Amino acid sequence: MPAYCSSYGCKNRRTTENTSRGLTFHKFPKEKKMKKKWEIAVRRKNFTATESSVLCSEHFEPKDFDRTGQIVRLREGVIPSLFNFPSRPQKPAATTRTTKNSRKAEESIPEKPSQPAQPSQPAQPSQPSQPSQPSQPLPKSEPLPNVDHSYALPDSPALLKARLSEALARVESLERERHNAKAREQRAKKTVQTLLEDLKKKNLINEELKGKLHFYSDLQLDLLSKQGHEYTKDQREFALTLHLYGPKAYNYLRESLNLPLPHPHTLQRWTPSTDST
Repeated sequence: MPAYCSSYGCKNRRTTENTSRGLTFHKFPKEKKMKKKWEIAVRRKNFTATESSVLCSEHFEPKDFDRTGQIVRLREGVIPSLFNFPSRPQKPAATTRTTKNSRKAEESIPEKPSQPAQPSQPAQPSQPSQPSQPSQPLPKSEPLPNVDHSYALPDSPALLKARLSEALARVESLERERHNAKAREQRAKKTVQTLLEDLKKKNLINEELKGKLHFYSDLQLDLLSKQGHEYTKDQREFALTLHLYGPKAYNYLRESLNLPLPHPHTLQRWTPSTDST
């Protein structure tokens, strides 16, 4: 049978659901003095704890627990201190007197005239505006419109169109920046050093060829000259070396990765000039 918490008004009991959410239950101490302190702290009339009486962990402060082991235990000398006791009923407010003498005493007390009512005194001619002073403040339900904020729509359609155009231009500018950043990232990934590592993993080049091409590790292949432009000396030497010692790697870069490497026929035209240098 599940053990219920002995605290007044607490409905917690030892179940699998409560245990899974971290709720623990602790028996009353066996030592008589400490057990008596727990019973007094519970504040239940004529309550005497039994061997099966427990209190749940909601009635103890976090510092009262020892969680160093696998089982959550209470520290020595701990007394429960967190309870939700019902508040004491307040004494009823004094009612009207019902005795004969008290009624006579109340009737004999003259009533205090209300402060604002003074009909016998005529209004002073020099102060005609005093009765209307309380109605001077403006009503709070009609605030003045404020169009200075950025979220306020302008009154003119032309201004609204201009603001919309500015927003669209800003969006277009941000889109260009994003595209350029992505392009820079792609260019950074197309350096010779990165491609050499990729070719080595695919067994398209060996360590000897990788060492020969390491001199061109800072060369960016996406900057290779395209149609109508001249290739630089480093670009020519890199293309000739790679095609000579690793033709499969060369074709892989041109055909699979679509890098702007020169056509092999172009390399044949470069070979005599390279040999002559």
